[in-house]
Amino acid sequence: MDELSRFQRPRFARMYERTSAESERRGTAGHRRVLLAGLSGSVVEVGAGNGMNFGHYPPEVAEVVAVEPEDILRGLAESAARRAPIPIRVVAGHADALPAPDARFDAAVVSLVLCSVPDQRRGLAELRRVLKPGGELRFFEHVRSAMWWRALVQDAVSPLWSRMAGGCHLNRDTAEAIRRAGFQIDRLDEVVYSPDRGLPAMRHILGSARAGAAPPPATRAARRRGRGSRGTGGSGPAARW
Repeated sequence: MDELSRFQRPRFARMYERTSAESERRGTAGHRRVLLAGLSGSVVEVGAGNGMNFGHYPPEVAEVVAVEPEDILRGLAESAARRAPIPIRVVAGHADALPAPDARFDAAVVSLVLCSVPDQRRGLAELRRVLKPGGELRFFEHVRSAMWWRALVQDAVSPLWSRMAGGCHLNRDTAEAIRRAGFQIDRLDEVVYSPDRGLPAMRHILGSARAGAAPPPATRAARRRGRGSRGTGGSGPAARW
């Protein structure tokens, strides 16, 4: 798919394959279990990577459609899907234009991906589009520090980091982006840990939100016409790190 060419980062994909196992051992696996606990019905996972979530879905989930734009990671996810305890279909696609009809899914999952989508606003609008009214968004994301000096460091290094780390931004206020997209956050926990050797402890958010009624068509069209990244700085009212 030509539109996926801008998402091909083979060097990053190979590095991620090597480092993800260490990250799981350092606590990420446990956070994934909490993220997915209690899900049921039809689920879309956006930015599935190499499929590290797949083994943690509960048996009540009837199906998962896992969307991944990067070719190498998608191939790894397809292998992981064959070992998963529930039906998982891995498809090519990206967050700005999900390959699914409106109101298709009971729940959506994003984990360590909203840091790297080109435009958070468009990606979240797409998630809301494919969720049924009242559908649930589960999220686990690293976010901008609440400590001012750490946040300034993240602001300074994020452009270089993004080029090295598959488009990842260190300084996004993802909880606020979720609220602005029309979701009502039901649960928001903060987790601080170092996901890999050599990385400092990083602030993460883990929680769930509900989609309201779909926005009017004109609003959806305006969102789809937007350009550029809407990652923002700052910290939420409950921020402690």
